Amino acid sequence: MRRSVKFALLAAPFLLVAALAYLVSDELQTSALQASYLTELGKKLTFPLRPGPSPSVHYPNSGPYDRRLGYSQMPAHLERLRARGYTVAEQAVPSGTMNALINLGLNAPYHEKTQAGLQVFDAGNRLIYFSRHPERVYTGFDTVPPALVNALLFIENRMLLDPEQPRRNPAVEWGRFSRAMLDRVLHMADPEHESPGGSTLATQIEKYRHSPEGRTESAQEKLRQMASASVRAYLDGEDTTAVRHQLVVDYLNTVPLGARNGFGEVLGIGDGLWVWYGRDFAQVNALLDAHSPASLEARGLAYKEALSLLISQRRPSYYLEHLDDLETLTDAYVRLLAGAGIIPTALRDAALAQSLRQQAQRVRAPTTPTERKGTNAVRVNLAAMLGMPRMYDLDRLDLTVGSTLDAALQRDVTAELIKLRDPAYAKAAGLIGDKMLQHGDPRGVTYSFTLFERSGGTNRVLVQADTFDQPFDINEGVKLDLGSTAKLRTLVTYLEIIAELHQRYAALAPAALRKVEVSKQNPIERWAVDYLAQAQDRSLATMLAASLERKYSGNAGEWFTTGGGMQHFDNFEPWESYQQFTVREGLKHSVNLVFVRLMRDLSRYYQHQLPSAGAEALEDDTSPQRQVYLERFADREGRLFMGRFYSKYRGKSPQEQEAILVQSTRATPVRLATLFRTLDPQAGPDKLAAFIRAYLPEARLDAPALAKLYNSYSPQRFDLADRGYIARLHPLELWLVAYLRQHPQATLAQVNQASAAERIEVYKWLLKSHRKGAQDKRIRQMLEIEAFQQIHQAWKRLGYPFDALVPSYGTAIGASADRPAALAELMGILENDGLRMPTVRIDRLHFAAGTPYEVSLCRAPATGERVLPPEIPQLVKATLAEVVEGGTAKRVANTFVLPDGSAVPVGGKTGTGDNRYKTFSRGGGLISERVVSRSGAFVFYLGERYFGTVVAYVAGPEAAKYKFTSALTTQVLKVLAPTLTRHLDLGGPGAARGCEVPQAAATATAQRLD
Repeated sequence: MRRSVKFALLAAPFLLVAALAYLVSDELQTSALQASYLTELGKKLTFPLRPGPSPSVHYPNSGPYDRRLGYSQMPAHLERLRARGYTVAEQAVPSGTMNALINLGLNAPYHEKTQAGLQVFDAGNRLIYFSRHPERVYTGFDTVPPALVNALLFIENRMLLDPEQPRRNPAVEWGRFSRAMLDRVLHMADPEHESPGGSTLATQIEKYRHSPEGRTESAQEKLRQMASASVRAYLDGEDTTAVRHQLVVDYLNTVPLGARNGFGEVLGIGDGLWVWYGRDFAQVNALLDAHSPASLEARGLAYKEALSLLISQRRPSYYLEHLDDLETLTDAYVRLLAGAGIIPTALRDAALAQSLRQQAQRVRAPTTPTERKGTNAVRVNLAAMLGMPRMYDLDRLDLTVGSTLDAALQRDVTAELIKLRDPAYAKAAGLIGDKMLQHGDPRGVTYSFTLFERSGGTNRVLVQADTFDQPFDINEGVKLDLGSTAKLRTLVTYLEIIAELHQRYAALAPAALRKVEVSKQNPIERWAVDYLAQAQDRSLATMLAASLERKYSGNAGEWFTTGGGMQHFDNFEPWESYQQFTVREGLKHSVNLVFVRLMRDLSRYYQHQLPSAGAEALEDDTSPQRQVYLERFADREGRLFMGRFYSKYRGKSPQEQEAILVQSTRATPVRLATLFRTLDPQAGPDKLAAFIRAYLPEARLDAPALAKLYNSYSPQRFDLADRGYIARLHPLELWLVAYLRQHPQATLAQVNQASAAERIEVYKWLLKSHRKGAQDKRIRQMLEIEAFQQIHQAWKRLGYPFDALVPSYGTAIGASADRPAALAELMGILENDGLRMPTVRIDRLHFAAGTPYEVSLCRAPATGERVLPPEIPQLVKATLAEVVEGGTAKRVANTFVLPDGSAVPVGGKTGTGDNRYKTFSRGGGLISERVVSRSGAFVFYLGERYFGTVVAYVAGPEAAKYKFTSALTTQVLKVLAPTLTRHLDLGGPGAARGCEVPQAAATATAQRLD
């Protein structure tokens, strides 16, 4: 008995070790314990969707997959969207267990997507744009050719699909891992010893998706990959058979294979075959089928190409450039695969007989820009909201977007506009005629159309279309002369001034108003004071309406001092020059001279509101403001000249600058001496002699004459202005060339800073008191500039797109240009009774569906910004209705009719732009002109909710062949009327819009609806 006990005690440790060894061996073979534990853990790894923002969500910091799909940038995206009026509707809330694993450093455990990319839906939830990456994928294990599966397993993970162990952990192949660890130790002792990796497909996927730069830089990172892959493997239960099959599919679909110009990053065998070898994915898969009837030669080449991609993943960028090295390695593997009995010898020989040939650069098939204007506008808007300048990156986001576009209407409008370029169709549509396309080829006209709907506190973009067959957007990306549409902006500014004066004076009694002193040069304020002193009804609405009855002459015979010179303006119709018009009539018939004179009054009003009291300086010769304004003029004009001279001499050598300067004057000894002494004041007489001989070889100057020239024209004897006069050069040009000799790398900003005193000095003649006439002229010019700065601020507040106005009365008739989208924004303010509402192209966003990062956002209701009192839009809309009823847009009258026969209210403003570059003589005579562009425009409102623009445009010298006016655009709107009426609810109140989050499409097929 004692011996038995003793034996048992001695045997116990060995039995325990044996039991442990058995358990370890069994675990290494079956993964039973791991499967049980990790399966239970997986049940706790949830991320349900909850209303509102998530209280806790951890976004990945790095990894190519997470960056490409946008998961790493989610915090920044959400912050930018919230700042732009979007609110979180619902968001995934990861469980505490999931967050704990992420905090330990593991990758978020969930079923990751093989394909992802941007999808855009229209307002009716129709898919109008999608981008899927990778593009060509296997949809399941049964779609992968067995020959490809066997080759992959032989190269990367031979035991992965072993059916004997259904619970096996696919993240670790212990035998291979042990060999890799041993090789790593030997490599540390002997750097010549090769150290191949021991990664399984599961850990490789974790690496190239989630490790920094897709690389394993440390043992710790390798363990993180293995742990993450292990947890992910048991999310669906203990049996990993299906998971292991899916790993093969995922690897083949997503393995990184470098990048190629014109295509971008290459992911997966499908895209790799296309980009590397120009092979059709489906055809190659058919050739890889063991039962393929194709020739052995074709099958061998397909097998070799696919195999080469599996091998190239180790160094894809290198092998893209060194295909011979890849072919050598591929041939070696072909022999190994045949030796292992994985492929038949016949296929081996056929593959070895073929050569890899790289396809020329592959690019995606382009779409017609005209067909994509609407969706491109949405994508550009989305990129700006997310702060992503590259469309390439935007298209790879895991994001579904709901846009405001009506894709069916966009499609039909675009088709109609394109048909208008056909001469026969244009004639049938009534576009061939006086003031339309009687002259010029209809095929040369570019049309654009925008349509907006005010709804839910926003201006929703329904249509943004044009026929310009380039990605460039006519509606938002170009500066156009839209002619008399500027009269609408001018009218609104005029009414704003009336409203301002009403606020200032309406509370005063008539007796007090009669004592108010107003300059004769300020007629608008004078009228307002007189009106309020006599009016029985002092309400703002009544005063605004009365202001439209003020009269202006249509006389085109007057020359106007504006824009730094004398300008002459014409009316469109000759009869308009022989009568007076009220402001209302002037807008109705678009009389140019009425609005030129109205703009003059606006300018004078703002001049009298300037805090500098500049206008009073013209009336008081002793005002200190005269000196201030004259110096401002000198500085401004000096900067203009300096900019021209800088462009003339920038980048030239000192010798070239000197030669250009001499060529700019008629050379004489005196002028050359003045020029030389300014450029090189320290040089001696001998150098002056050489300089004169170089540019005036016929001059016969002895030594005394040269000495006299040298001394007489020293810079110390004459100031800069006098030296310029003597040399017959602008003094600032002379100064600049001398300065650039000393500072050849100077920028224009540095030049302007250095020349501040000189710019004032050269205008000293203007500052003399006896030059009052010249002074007044310059002061008026500066006052006009400052007044137009005030007008620009008023226009900018209402959506004017550019940073400055041309300081000329011609701005009232289009001299400062505009954009169709900006005009539509102004009309939107009028439609919203003076509230500036945000323009919206995207109202719903759905990021990362089916992931722990999932979040849906909707556009929050907006209250808008009050920019006009409501009385102004109400009056302006009524006036614009008169333009349609009997003015320049009367073609559109009674075009839109409701089913009950009643007319839909329509109003708008027309404009014709005839943009020419003209050169005049000093006396004002026209020397030359060239046509730059021609345009016709109509900005309109339609019913109670819709508004937009129609533009016809021809650019370049061809524009000289066209004579169309805005009549063309009103006729185009008339042609579009049946289409618009069919799609729009012109009489209804508009549908209430909730937050319906767009769902990702189940298929990668979309109609091209725009």
